[in-house]
Amino acid sequence: MSDQHASNPKRGDQAFRKDSVYGRWPELTHGGALSFLRRKYSEDLNGVDVAVSGIPYDCATTYRPGARLGPRAIRAASVQLAELKAFPFGFDPFEHLAVVDTGDCFVDSHYPSQVIETIQSHIARILDAGVLPMSFGGDHFVTYPILRAIADKHGPVALIHFDAHPDTWDDDGERFDHGSMFLRAKNEGLLDVENSVQVGIRTYNDSDHGFEILTSPWIHKNGVDATIAAIKQRVGDTKVYLTFDIDCLDPAFAPGTGTPVSGGLSSAQALDIVRGLGALNFVGMDVVEVSPAYDVSEVTAIAAATIAHDLLCLLAEKKGAVRRPVGR
Repeated sequence: MSDQHASNPKRGDQAFRKDSVYGRWPELTHGGALSFLRRKYSEDLNGVDVAVSGIPYDCATTYRPGARLGPRAIRAASVQLAELKAFPFGFDPFEHLAVVDTGDCFVDSHYPSQVIETIQSHIARILDAGVLPMSFGGDHFVTYPILRAIADKHGPVALIHFDAHPDTWDDDGERFDHGSMFLRAKNEGLLDVENSVQVGIRTYNDSDHGFEILTSPWIHKNGVDATIAAIKQRVGDTKVYLTFDIDCLDPAFAPGTGTPVSGGLSSAQALDIVRGLGALNFVGMDVVEVSPAYDVSEVTAIAAATIAHDLLCLLAEKKGAVRRPVGR
């Protein structure tokens, strides 16, 4: 290595050393400070488009715990995605989209009465700065306080909910349960249910509670294009929040999760669907339920990181990035 190459200040650890929230410089994929997609760690949201943060809480799980370690795993799995231009988009999203990693919301599980308020306030600070929040769970209950903050800012919003489970089972308004919080969100008026859709569902509930449900078998039978069309028709131009529970994927593609259910989407199907939603009016998004203790060779975390990466690419397209697909 030449002295000039070795002394180049614009190499490595950009999560801490970089001044601008745009662009990127070379990193060791196997080394360096870990932030999501090597974005700058910052609480300064001035001029920022998207703030990424972890919500490391998993005390509302009903089966296997461990999703509190999901944000750390997703960040670690994102290193290769930060290395090259985005596939299949053909651009560097960070030439157009200003993204920072704000670290993790400090959720103290030992004070359960404060959990909802802590998460809601964390997201509200991001929204008050005019910035779109992208959050990593944590179990799926964390989406409920996020939606409270979203609704305070935007009013009731449509929900695109990727999951194996509808998460609308009976709720008493008090329990901390990652299987009932969307019924609570509906009952509290946080959601525009008439424009909301659940994708990949393959567990039974006696009522759909007004959500359109695209089951996993329906998607396998009708295909990705029909799924994208159904989502876009349902959501229209309403403000929409996207939440992706990684157990929407079949356990063959995402074993590292707390409540795996056979018969789910492949990672290829899910990514194709996500990549078809760029025209929608997103006001926030999350990826949840990655539980790395059950993962195999990081495949679940890699899928989660790629889904989040591609959602950012959709936002970059809206800001002017030009898609340059290659191949057939």
